[in-house]
Amino acid sequence: MDQQINKNKKFTPIGSKNDAVFLEGPHSPWKDTMFLFSVMKEFIYGFRRLMHVGPCVTVFGSARFPPDHPYYALAREVGKGIAGLGFSVMTGGGPGIMEAANRGAKEGGGISVGCNIVLPKEQEPNRYLDRWVSIDYFFIRKVLLSKYSYAFVVMPGGYGTMDEFFEAITMIQTGKFQRFPIVLMGKEYHKELYEYIQKLVIEKTISPDDIQLFLFTDSVTEAIAHIEQNTVSQFGLKKRRRIKQLPMPEEN
Repeated sequence: MDQQINKNKKFTPIGSKNDAVFLEGPHSPWKDTMFLFSVMKEFIYGFRRLMHVGPCVTVFGSARFPPDHPYYALAREVGKGIAGLGFSVMTGGGPGIMEAANRGAKEGGGISVGCNIVLPKEQEPNRYLDRWVSIDYFFIRKVLLSKYSYAFVVMPGGYGTMDEFFEAITMIQTGKFQRFPIVLMGKEYHKELYEYIQKLVIEKTISPDDIQLFLFTDSVTEAIAHIEQNTVSQFGLKKRRRIKQLPMPEEN
């Protein structure tokens, strides 16, 4: 797998500051047009590389949890359970929770996909990916993480994970996405977040029904059953044929 990553280095764009420059303020029409062409080029690249990976379930979570952390183990089981339903497992393609979910997908005989982000401190695609893209623009990456997925699992994470969670739930709340299931995993970790969302209901900034847009649980079994009930039956999906599992070296 390491050789495959090195072989695909040519697919990895060099991280740029184009988005930051674009958001500085008005530019010449020519400069803005060139920016649009660079965005279109990256979208085309992502669409072509990922067009046959679905249907997917996307798992969000922190890059900072090591393999011996309980949340890594939890994400690994989640990935394996998703693969058991016949879905491809899509993540942000990096380490931590993302690696764990991709690893679980491989162990479950499923397909493992990543949408990596190019950062100043380079984030390498993890070694459990069957297919991935490395994207320069965050907003393009977020589109790709959503485009091919029928469900979203939110594991413990930081700012990026919260951004992905609230964007997905906002898109469903406003009808921009179909009502795909969202699972918020980790009751202790997300305890204050869940209480805050309940406060939003009390303050009437969201409706009582909006809190039903996601499942809050610690149980992998409950999460997988929720995804199956609200995807396979609802959208008429058929289970993909499982691929033969190749042996992988264990972590030291």
